[in-house]
Amino acid sequence: MQPQQLLATLASGETLSGARLATEAGVTRAAIWKQIEALRHRGVPVESAGTAGYRLPWPVQMLDEQAIRSVLPVNVVPRLGALEVAWELDSTSSELQRRAASAPDYSIVMAETQTAGRGRRGRSWLSPPGLNIYLSCLKRFEAGFASLSGLSLATGVIVLRALQALGIHGPRLKWPNDVLADGGKLAGILVELSGEYQGPCAAIIGVGINLRLTEALREQAGQPVCDLAALAHGTPPDRNRAAAALITSMVEGLDQFERDGFVAFVDEYTEHDALRGVPLRVSSPTGDLDGIGAGIDARGALQLQTAAGLRGIDSADVTVRRA
Repeated sequence: MQPQQLLATLASGETLSGARLATEAGVTRAAIWKQIEALRHRGVPVESAGTAGYRLPWPVQMLDEQAIRSVLPVNVVPRLGALEVAWELDSTSSELQRRAASAPDYSIVMAETQTAGRGRRGRSWLSPPGLNIYLSCLKRFEAGFASLSGLSLATGVIVLRALQALGIHGPRLKWPNDVLADGGKLAGILVELSGEYQGPCAAIIGVGINLRLTEALREQAGQPVCDLAALAHGTPPDRNRAAAALITSMVEGLDQFERDGFVAFVDEYTEHDALRGVPLRVSSPTGDLDGIGAGIDARGALQLQTAAGLRGIDSADVTVRRA
């Protein structure tokens, strides 16, 4: 029995004995224990119920391509160049990068778990199986890089739209690519560009959303984090419906971005801007800069009100923290 099969077997939350699991899989109880430990190592909170066996503390919905397709709007399904769900990848964005030369527009890759999930500036993204959403989308543009100014911020708005469709209201946007709720990081965005400066070009847009985090994962995160379970009174949305909401929002939102640019997203971003009016410290290779968040400009650059006047901050090589 492979880890993914074992997780699917335990997904209901029912307590299952090691003997029963071993019999059904045609392996030894020692082999089952080994796979249980493999799941635990990946961050899955498999509990031991004494002689009764093993269980998860809550039911898990495994990602399923057909289940996702079944709840996508009829106008979205034919737009997808691909929709694939893998058990394990190094990262969904890396997988799309390997296919970028031939993958069609709106190719979507998801994974139950990532061994090298990554965020902005090379940071790792915790990716335990069965708990969260890890998704990347390839979007092709006829125009060049200059036309994609603000894409990361627009994607933040797109993620908020997906959450609102799931009944989750209240998350805010932290420039340039984080979604925050209850003082912690709920979702992260990574946009990577390739192609010609004058066009055409392509963007691989990676999104990670925390549906449910264990205490151990919160400790490993190294920063305040939040999950949809906390925002939904303990029961997060079904993962396949959440994935479908995100895919729908991305297709519709990226169409809007391609047609109208970032200007179509500025008002929504401003409405949910977590840094506006907040004392900030912007750190870059040239030093630190203190000021008050003053929103964003039409290109998506952070505006910082400093003692010397208003400064525009680009996202390439800076870190923004509350002062």
